[in-house]
Amino acid sequence: MDLNLNRADYLQVGVTSQKTMKLLPASRHRATQKVVIGDHDGVVMCFGMKKGEAVAVFKTLPGQKIARLELGGVLNTPQEKIFVAAGSEIRGFTKRGKQFLSFETNLTESIKAMHISGSDLFLSASYIYNHYCDCKDQHYYLSGDKINDVICLPVERLPSITPVLACQDRVLRVLQGSDVMYETEVPGPPTVLALHNGNGGNSGEDLLFGTSDGKLGLIQITTSKPIHKWEIRNEKKLGGILCVDSFDIVGDGVKDLLVGRDDGVVQVYSFDNTNEPVLRFDQMLSESVTSIQGGCVGKEGYDEIVVSTYSGWVTGLTTEPMHKESGPGEEVKINQEMQNKISNLRSELEHLQYKVLQEREKYQQSSQSSKAKSAVPSFSVNDKFTLNKDDASYSLILEVQTAIDNVLIQSDVPIDLLDVDKNSAVVSFSSCDSESNDNFLLATYRCQANTTRLELKIRSIEGQYGTLQAYVTPRIQPKTCQVRQYLIKPLSLHQRTHFIDHDRPMNTLTLTGQFSFAEVHSWVVFCLPEVPEKPPAGECVTFYFQNTFLDTQLESTYRKGEGVFKSDNISTISILKDVLSKEATKRKINLNISYEINEVSVKHTLKLIHPKLEYQLLLAKKVQLIDALKELQVHEGNTNFLIPEYRCILEEADHLQEEYKKQPAHLERLYGMITDLFIDKFKFKGTNVKTKVPLLLEILDSYDQNTLIAFFEAA
Repeated sequence: MDLNLNRADYLQVGVTSQKTMKLLPASRHRATQKVVIGDHDGVVMCFGMKKGEAVAVFKTLPGQKIARLELGGVLNTPQEKIFVAAGSEIRGFTKRGKQFLSFETNLTESIKAMHISGSDLFLSASYIYNHYCDCKDQHYYLSGDKINDVICLPVERLPSITPVLACQDRVLRVLQGSDVMYETEVPGPPTVLALHNGNGGNSGEDLLFGTSDGKLGLIQITTSKPIHKWEIRNEKKLGGILCVDSFDIVGDGVKDLLVGRDDGVVQVYSFDNTNEPVLRFDQMLSESVTSIQGGCVGKEGYDEIVVSTYSGWVTGLTTEPMHKESGPGEEVKINQEMQNKISNLRSELEHLQYKVLQEREKYQQSSQSSKAKSAVPSFSVNDKFTLNKDDASYSLILEVQTAIDNVLIQSDVPIDLLDVDKNSAVVSFSSCDSESNDNFLLATYRCQANTTRLELKIRSIEGQYGTLQAYVTPRIQPKTCQVRQYLIKPLSLHQRTHFIDHDRPMNTLTLTGQFSFAEVHSWVVFCLPEVPEKPPAGECVTFYFQNTFLDTQLESTYRKGEGVFKSDNISTISILKDVLSKEATKRKINLNISYEINEVSVKHTLKLIHPKLEYQLLLAKKVQLIDALKELQVHEGNTNFLIPEYRCILEEADHLQEEYKKQPAHLERLYGMITDLFIDKFKFKGTNVKTKVPLLLEILDSYDQNTLIAFFEAA
């Protein structure tokens, strides 16, 4: 059964955060529902639709930015009380807009996530979780990494209160009181949690999670251990998941799964007989989807998916057909309705144009007066800079509440800009003088009209660290620009993991000296991505990392006065040694550095590089053959005379050329890694082998794995 949904835009509020829009419960089955939404201006607005127009029920005065909005009420009754989190305060409103609660939590950080169940309130700031009952403090937990979302399994269905925290280090932490009952790893940093079917499924323990790298899964949170039920990989490289909901939009009596992503994709998954999700519908909106809910808003009797977007649009994807079947009398009525709507829109547009003229004149007068202060218009930028495990590249996503005119990218370290299929902006490069002013990249992206979201992909080189800057200029008058900075770290391609293979041949770097736990932690934060900014609780900590490009690994264990770093890649140890000694020198700390080099690790790393290098060399050879083979094909009229291998190259020509175009620096990058490995191996022995590098490059050009290993061992 095909699912056809038609888009209807209802109204626009200010910029919105994740999970800040809800539908109030309907008075009867399939009756229209009111929408309540909170925005960055601190305004809570509740509205309903009447004759195609949005009519406000209530609207609060502006205040602090609203980070979350949830519905609550007495358990097993309609959840129609509205709760919002703004700063460190929780406010409660009735469905008519009367404020009945103002609870100052006195948290030192702003509230980031909230869940409400009866008289229980579960809150999290960046690292702190709090549980309140009737506004009285019950439990507290300090997390080792940032908390992105919080939820509690349904208290009315289970014997104990079981809160679950979604943490940035790819872990769900299941709590009991103020303690962690157990942790379970998920395949990406979890950004959103939701109860399956809205009630925890058959057991009450089923929990949905969505990750920032676009994966979706279902876990049963039992009292003793987690049971992973299913997981949807992000094969199509779609955006991260910001919101999920359960609602029967297909109309088959089984609740479907509604998903909203940060690249504007809305998806509907239905469940087949095996309880596995099957994609039934997807639609692309132009900006990130911050909240999603199933219900009925536009017209009674027609179910729909209601979403809110980053710039504050409330939009419905409705089952109501666009073209209605109607008799002659009905047609006149519809036409009259349309005429009224058009005339209303015209008068509204004229009013807005007049208002714009007035404001423009007012601005001109104020900016030209002698007492004028700088009147730079402010605009909101939503940005995300994340490492992709699949292709060892960084995604930089910039989203603005208004259309983007251009984005200038500047970097003081060598990086490659990779192609992004979704990106329609025109890019132009400027020449750089890297020697005199540390400029390695200057690129300008000119966006097409109405582009509010731009996605870029970059690949960095480990060991080369500095800052990437994005200058964002929107299409507003007068011209204004915001600068965003992103750190390219020394070991930028390493990603946090929770398990490593301890049987690999490891090289060890040991640091000792008069430094505190906080100081050594700050050095690790400086060197590696995905490390929490705050030092973890306890006297000693161990973090594991995996290189997303080579699959080598790193174990870092440190405490006050000592740090031990182990890796199967000598180059990783070499980078750490150089950077950490530099950082310690800056702070005038005397470091004792010792290292143990495992010769076997060099051969092991070369074997890890081998399949990637072989694949890239083969790809380059195939691409070189394409033109000659096409010429032969034209000359002979067919390809029957060619051997199967060459026929296959011709059949896959477009795909091969596309892949080759996407990886312009891949081969050079692999050559660079092997060269670094060669130099680093002998650097630890106190030998400079830079004069032998040309010979190494000759060996790589006529690559053979055994010859390369022999060269490394003989040099």
